[in-house]
Amino acid sequence: METPDVGIPPRLARGMCMAEQYEYLRTKLTRRRTLVSAGAMAVAAGGLLTGCGNDSPGTKTSATPSTPTPSAPSSTGRSSAVPFGRHLAFGADPRTGMRISWQVPAAVREPYVRIGTRPDDLGGKVKAEVRALHTPGVEGVRKALDQYYVHASVTDLLPGTTYYYGVGHDGFDPADADHRATVTSFRTAPAGAGRFVFTAFGDQGVGRSAAAIDRLLLKAAPAFHLHAGDICYADGTGRGLKTDGYDPTAWDAFLKQSEPVARSVPWMVTTGNHDMEAWYSPDGYGGQLARFSLPDTGFDPRTAPGVYTFTYGNVGVVALDANDVSYEIPANLGYSQGRQTAWLERTLRTLRADENVDFVVVFFHHCAYSTSAHASDGGVRAEWQPLFDRYQVDLVVNGHNHVYERTDALKGGRVGRTVPVGGSTDPRRDGTVYVTAGGGGRDLYGFPADAPESYEGHVRDRDAVDSFHWTRSRENAAETVEWSRVRYRGFSFLSVEATGGPSARLTVSALAEDGRRIDRFEVRRGA
Repeated sequence: METPDVGIPPRLARGMCMAEQYEYLRTKLTRRRTLVSAGAMAVAAGGLLTGCGNDSPGTKTSATPSTPTPSAPSSTGRSSAVPFGRHLAFGADPRTGMRISWQVPAAVREPYVRIGTRPDDLGGKVKAEVRALHTPGVEGVRKALDQYYVHASVTDLLPGTTYYYGVGHDGFDPADADHRATVTSFRTAPAGAGRFVFTAFGDQGVGRSAAAIDRLLLKAAPAFHLHAGDICYADGTGRGLKTDGYDPTAWDAFLKQSEPVARSVPWMVTTGNHDMEAWYSPDGYGGQLARFSLPDTGFDPRTAPGVYTFTYGNVGVVALDANDVSYEIPANLGYSQGRQTAWLERTLRTLRADENVDFVVVFFHHCAYSTSAHASDGGVRAEWQPLFDRYQVDLVVNGHNHVYERTDALKGGRVGRTVPVGGSTDPRRDGTVYVTAGGGGRDLYGFPADAPESYEGHVRDRDAVDSFHWTRSRENAAETVEWSRVRYRGFSFLSVEATGGPSARLTVSALAEDGRRIDRFEVRRGA
């Protein structure tokens, strides 16, 4: 049958099902709208958003992309190569180490970070490395593209200290008078426990609502931010295959969008299904390895960058890659051959044995418990839920479903304690609370017909909700659940206040795009 002219190259359309054609067109139209508003940013950045007008999706090809290389390519230093997209991540110890990353629009020589404890005295200088990322072209779809990401690891810092830094290279010095406005700051973790706030969401992408959530998040003054995957949506299809629609230039716009927050707030990301970019090895994670420099505390930071742990104050944080266990989207199912789950158990055991850690927070992409469009992933439940119970994990944060949903405290998959808005729970007695925080900016989902929204100021409790979970055979197994306590269909993010000392607690709030609080509960151990 002849394919109608709907804006999809015929050669590509012939290999697409109707759902993929719809996703292609929706992504293409969304990107065009985004790029109109991003045009001013591109001009201000000296044309940094190069190639953004290209069509986004990919198709089958025999080309093999290059793996990110840790060495700077040969180039002539140019002051016009203005750094952009700065983003931070903790080192192995947030008290003494920080990873500083950014992007440049062309290959540069001798990149570095200037750093000091005063903005007018950046006496320290740390060498950086360029990781070049090549994406092959696809005839009639997109041109080949080379992108350049730069990373520096700053160590031996003082705990609880504000540092000022600027990024540069041969031909661009942040200490020069013309570039001093690019100098910004971060603060290392304190030596001991105290009060601090961290934030979380997943499923962000590029757009007006995503940028609005970033601005609201910055007002919360978080010590760090957890991004639960589906970061940019350069891969618009999300199946982890080379037939997915793919536009690598979306990352340029994303890093520019997130920079006002991520340049001063450590941006701790993990891997969603849309972050499996099959154009890059290993396992589609070569792009993430090029763009982010995350703690090397996971089971294999060279192949699984979204798996790691760190401790900030009295909270131990664990990032996981749920693509490894997902029954719903099996492109990377079992890629770690059980090593991630074994590492998770060792990590939880270690954190629970640490007398300085009061709370353990785990975040990953696919939902263990949700009633929205993707519902719950049986693979996540089978592999990890028993460990969360055994080690009394205090809070699990997911994305994947583009809504806010929060469970009661669960133990063995059943309600251990009902936790209404404003309620409290003790994980040692009641079990773990699971939060779907997928309202970071991407198009929103809904809830089942028998599950109306229910949130602070608009409580509509239901004793039971009809839903399903994914099985290993990729079938939907129907289930009626009693744990769906809070449901909100809107853009939102999670804000968690951690308090140490004798009355240690986590005060968990969810805030909507307009700043309204839509949920609040408290986690206390021994309460």
